[in-house]
Amino acid sequence: MHRLFIASLLALALLAGCDRPRPQTFNGTDITGADQGKDFRLKDPDGRERTLADFRGKAVMIFFGFTQCPDVCPTALIRAAEVKRMLGADGERLQVLFVTVDPERDTPAVLKAYTAAFDPSFVGLYGTLQQTAATAADFKIFYQKVPTGESYTMDHSAVSYVYDPAGKLRLLMRHDQSPQQYADDLRKILKPT
Repeated sequence: MHRLFIASLLALALLAGCDRPRPQTFNGTDITGADQGKDFRLKDPDGRERTLADFRGKAVMIFFGFTQCPDVCPTALIRAAEVKRMLGADGERLQVLFVTVDPERDTPAVLKAYTAAFDPSFVGLYGTLQQTAATAADFKIFYQKVPTGESYTMDHSAVSYVYDPAGKLRLLMRHDQSPQQYADDLRKILKPT
């Protein structure tokens, strides 16, 4: 009788666990709760100061780069435009932000034209050299100016961060991931809980 009672309790405990939601799995790295990228305070090309709160209600994908980037940055923004298209109607609930690490050359007009070339809803953000350094450090983004004869280029991290519609940092997406992998993860982030 005692064994039957214990077996019944074990069965009930196992069944009770069936109702618990399983943790989500992502293609990107789940960084929920990470102590970085809590917010930013940068300007958009129209001179308005922007923070994460301005985009509440949307998933936010943020990428750091520069407009004269020959390959990584255009690839990231082409992928972001494809992801938005793949999301269908939910694509309207995705805000893509491009933060320049080269505010000396990436003027507001240059940033506006650059992001609009990929999608008119994408927003370029910039700050002073000090604001750029502080924001990049808060997001753990590496960047540095690299001389190239008479000019320079920028080396920088090639990752995207994703926030959920409540403004919580959720994912780090790698540059080598496909648009499909990004879209799959964003569908999960956009799904109501």
